[in-house]
Amino acid sequence: MTILVRKASGEEEPFDQRKLESSLLQAGAAGDAVREIIEDISDWIYQGVTTRKIYSRAFQLLKRLKGVAALRYRLKQAMMELGPTGYPFECFIGQIFSKQGFEVKTGQVLGGMCITHEMDVVATGVSVQHLVECKYAQDQGKYVTVQIPLYVRSRINDIVDRYRTDGRYEGFTFTGWVATNTRFSSDSIAYASCSGLKLLGWDYPDGKSLKQIVEAERMYPVSVLTQLSNREKQQIIEKGVVTCIQLLNTLDVLDEIQFRRNKSTALLKELNDITTLPII
Repeated sequence: MTILVRKASGEEEPFDQRKLESSLLQAGAAGDAVREIIEDISDWIYQGVTTRKIYSRAFQLLKRLKGVAALRYRLKQAMMELGPTGYPFECFIGQIFSKQGFEVKTGQVLGGMCITHEMDVVATGVSVQHLVECKYAQDQGKYVTVQIPLYVRSRINDIVDRYRTDGRYEGFTFTGWVATNTRFSSDSIAYASCSGLKLLGWDYPDGKSLKQIVEAERMYPVSVLTQLSNREKQQIIEKGVVTCIQLLNTLDVLDEIQFRRNKSTALLKELNDITTLPII
């Protein structure tokens, strides 16, 4: 009998054991652990169960079998937990550009030829500047529709038209971006490709998606950590520390939030493990 599962978008599709196996292997789970988890899920699964519940059960099983692989496996959910506002995600995207050597500022008000515009992330290099609009969502089924790239393109055009009259930016190249922790609609991708707008989403573009950048650069959000309570994570995020690498380099923030010292050893081990994960 075919088991139908409900996706975050509300659509139903047949349960695909191969997808579950692939996600576990990508998380770094060993073959024996993968087989054990799949057997458990296959015995437990029922008609209409949500993919979120399947994921949650697999994560709990994986957590017991191999802690670090479990951290990697819950990356997508951890990105959804950076909220509730969009500012932590803006800081996270800023960290991606900062790691590439750009000078990064967030929440900037820029003058355009016609009006002023607030830009979430401005990343400046020697002769290039990236202007980034961030769209954060806590709903995995949400897509960025074409209206977003349309209005971002017009805003960036207005800013660049003004910059062209400013001698400080002579010889500069300007690139507009839309970054999201979810996905883009097909129309969004088509319009961005045609208009020269760059997109960065959970699984787009292929080879340089948000997920792939996070894993390649080991830029895991602090929300992935299991040794911190939700309240502690939120306190750390509010101080502008959004990645595990940042936290590892600014451990004094733990004193500021009165983190319990008896948990420090376990947290440090988790931080060191997650920031030195092998690239799969």
